[in-house]
Amino acid sequence: MSDLPEIIEGLPNICGNEPLIEKTINRYTKETLYLGRSTIDFDQIDSAFAIALHMHQPLIPAGGDDLQTAEVISNLQDMMAHPDIGDNHNAPVFHWCYKRMGEFIPQLISDGKNPRAMLDYSGTLLYGLRKMGLDDVFDALMPLATRQELQPAAEWLGTAWGHAVAPSTPPQDFRLHVKAWQHHFAAIFGLEAVGRVRGFSPPEMALPNQPDVAYEFVKTLKDCGFQWVLVQEHTVERENGWEPEHKHLPHRLVCRNSQGETAEIIAIIKTQGSDTKLVAQMQPYYEAKGLNRMELAGKMVPPLVTQIADGENGGVMMNEFPPKYMEVVNECSGTRTPIVNATEYLEYLFSLGIEEQDLPPLQPKNQHLLWEHFKPGEGPEKMEQVIEKLRQERHDFHMEGGSWTDDISWVKGYDDLLQPMDEVSSLFYEKVIKAGVPTSDPRYRKALFYLLICQTSCFRYWGQGLWTDYGRELCRRAKAVLEQDF
Repeated sequence: MSDLPEIIEGLPNICGNEPLIEKTINRYTKETLYLGRSTIDFDQIDSAFAIALHMHQPLIPAGGDDLQTAEVISNLQDMMAHPDIGDNHNAPVFHWCYKRMGEFIPQLISDGKNPRAMLDYSGTLLYGLRKMGLDDVFDALMPLATRQELQPAAEWLGTAWGHAVAPSTPPQDFRLHVKAWQHHFAAIFGLEAVGRVRGFSPPEMALPNQPDVAYEFVKTLKDCGFQWVLVQEHTVERENGWEPEHKHLPHRLVCRNSQGETAEIIAIIKTQGSDTKLVAQMQPYYEAKGLNRMELAGKMVPPLVTQIADGENGGVMMNEFPPKYMEVVNECSGTRTPIVNATEYLEYLFSLGIEEQDLPPLQPKNQHLLWEHFKPGEGPEKMEQVIEKLRQERHDFHMEGGSWTDDISWVKGYDDLLQPMDEVSSLFYEKVIKAGVPTSDPRYRKALFYLLICQTSCFRYWGQGLWTDYGRELCRRAKAVLEQDF
């Protein structure tokens, strides 16, 4: 259990103890987590595979009939209250999905198997579940984060607390999301648990490609102690603009900004495909079985096939995943193609003498076109001129970032939501950050809570209509808090 309170005055504990969290993370980043403890004999395997489960529910103003006065509740709670609408009848299954890895993993370990899963839970989901009184979810997940014999099997991934997409969230706010997630996770599962989180899962797999935003994204992750980030195959490119040559090996995501500064982090590539179907049917296992060791920095190493999917959405994840996961873990344990977790795999590579600088470099998509006309260091004004020129010359050029699919933009068509979001962000900076309000101040926590929840991606993903109304209403409430309390 945590030494920090999980809920303070009805709000999640998302700020106020930053020095303690940072000190804890810095201490643990110097340690190996799996080396010497792993049940996988990496020297004797040909290949490996990894799966990550992404779990999320937004917080929405739906606890009442009047949008302007409705209580902010979990979307899951709203689904349970209206089971006759759409696919809301799935809510009880979703509830089970959020806790079931806490059942599967201990069972498999007790059977002498080597289960693995990477877990990505948004802050809004965790807070919403607790607010609903679904303590059984936390009772099931707690051992995965705290019991030593289970820790190698379940690797927790960091994310943005409010499920904000990095390409269109102000970089200073995205940093607040990341730090809030670490803070909240520590309050729920303990300081040691947050110290063990090395990988980062970007909401919607959204990677910024505008150089200044991409640089700040990577810098935030590094400053917050993350070792690696999961990236979608088609959101990155080599320096010549070509796709990654060896997508089943780790790379370096190198981001340069307009001032010529560079930030980089290890990238684990998630390959393309129908995500929920691939994970539900454990396709990475069958792909990995067809691979053999590959050369990396003069060493022959096992390639890693990696996939992430929503852990609850869709019939295949709800129904097909449980028996298939159990079947594959039973089959692959102790074989030459085991299921592993990414940090465990990276620690093995490092134990061979491979270093981060040995990994092949990648950059966000479309940047090679920019570097042909702009040299890092020429400044943001010149860069924006070049970007605009390229936009006019090439229909396929954009700097809006990339995500799960190429056909979703997080910017186009959302001016009526992005404008109030930007207003809230500016107001938060002026009234809170610039004014030097302490993060332990209750007003800070309340303002931060509303800032983060109004930036949730769902209010754009589902297009115009009720979800946009939800987003605009949360922006209105955030603005009211900032104007009245400060």
